[in-house]
Amino acid sequence: MKKIIHHLRKQPEEVRRHVLHLSIFIVALIMIALWVFSLGKSLSNPDTQIKMKQDLQPFNTLKDSITK
Repeated sequence: MKKIIHHLRKQPEEVRRHVLHLSIFIVALIMIALWVFSLGKSLSNPDTQIKMKQDLQPFNTLKDSITK
């Protein structure tokens, strides 16, 4: 790892910026993939689905009163 960092420090600033942007993009993709994976598991949980239906009931009542 030290060798890679040493080599990177010797590169021009433009190359270092490209490496920085690429690494940030890769880390962001990994984080988004983990978030989507965990979100899918939590949304498929039956307890979560019941809670979501309960949370939406006031909005359904509001929608019904507006459309009349």
